[in-house]
Amino acid sequence: MDNIKKQLNFWRCAAILELIALIVIGVLFSSGSGINTAPAPNAPAAAETTAEPAAEEPAAEPLSLWTEGSAPKQKLIDFVTDVTDETSADFIPVEDRIAVFDMDGTLACETYYTYYDTMMFIEYCLRDHPERVSDELKAVAAEIKPGYLADETLARNFAKAYAGMTVEEFYNYVVEFGKKKTASFNNMRYIDNFYLPMVELVKYLYDNGFTIYVISGTERITTRAIVANSPISAYVTPEHVIGTDFEVKQAGHEDEASNMNYKYENGDELVLTGGFLQKNLNGNKAIYIDQEIGQRPVLAFGNSGSDTSMMNYTIDSRNKYKAEAYMIVADDNEREWGTQDWEKKSAEYIEKGYTPISMKNDFTVIYPEGITKAEQQYVPVE
Repeated sequence: MDNIKKQLNFWRCAAILELIALIVIGVLFSSGSGINTAPAPNAPAAAETTAEPAAEEPAAEPLSLWTEGSAPKQKLIDFVTDVTDETSADFIPVEDRIAVFDMDGTLACETYYTYYDTMMFIEYCLRDHPERVSDELKAVAAEIKPGYLADETLARNFAKAYAGMTVEEFYNYVVEFGKKKTASFNNMRYIDNFYLPMVELVKYLYDNGFTIYVISGTERITTRAIVANSPISAYVTPEHVIGTDFEVKQAGHEDEASNMNYKYENGDELVLTGGFLQKNLNGNKAIYIDQEIGQRPVLAFGNSGSDTSMMNYTIDSRNKYKAEAYMIVADDNEREWGTQDWEKKSAEYIEKGYTPISMKNDFTVIYPEGITKAEQQYVPVE
């Protein structure tokens, strides 16, 4: 009897162990872990399931807002391709890739009906703050009509108009003025003034390692405020803006002859005195570049004779790098108030060694959608 019990216990244990083994084998087969799942020698091969790598998207076309076949567009692309190629004889190290741009008429509108800073002066004197300016300055503002002379005398009057404002107050006024709508274009605020193909060019150069400077005849604080609130703000920092200079002093020391007579203390304000230092046009553009940048640019962009010193300084034969200069020609009288004669201006610029750019023929667009010419360009400010 005892033997029978022992045999029954043996077979019971064996059955349990077999059941456990079957469970373990089932788990292993279901997970595929540790089991050779290769097909039998004569079994048909399984179909390939490896996914093909995703095709790379084609690189975006450089300067897509410039017309197809544009000669200056291709010349710019060829220049950038050449000077950024380390195997090229014309390779330029990143630290020496400097591009300088005039602002009014080169990067941005100057035809509403005149420059941003001039329209701002007129509005400040006649509409916004006539109580702050003299009758003489109001008369000057009222006399600015098409054909006026935008000389240093007028710039000195600009400086007088803002006397007593802190630098911050003046900067903020420039920004607020930019939110006003111009009468010279439909649906345009003054700050909506940048030419989109030129914005695209600035970004293209920036993305290829160029440092961008804006070298303007407009006063420096004004230019900084305009640039900082424009589509190129990410590519041009405040220290890379060079403009005309009004006199700035510390509040309470405006009448002292020398800034060496006092020291800045916590909480002090910097104010515009009404004084004028220097207009950044003609020969001063080359001088300012030399003093504030300290080396020759390799690319320069302008739109008028007052930019030629900057152009010539860039392409001077003593520049150790390959360098080019470009001039915008305002010849589009449908999308812009451009009345320049392309044949005449382009020939003049080519003779001087510059590459002319036609707003009419080289730009597919100029301003954001919805901005068009108004019925008349000049609308007097009453």
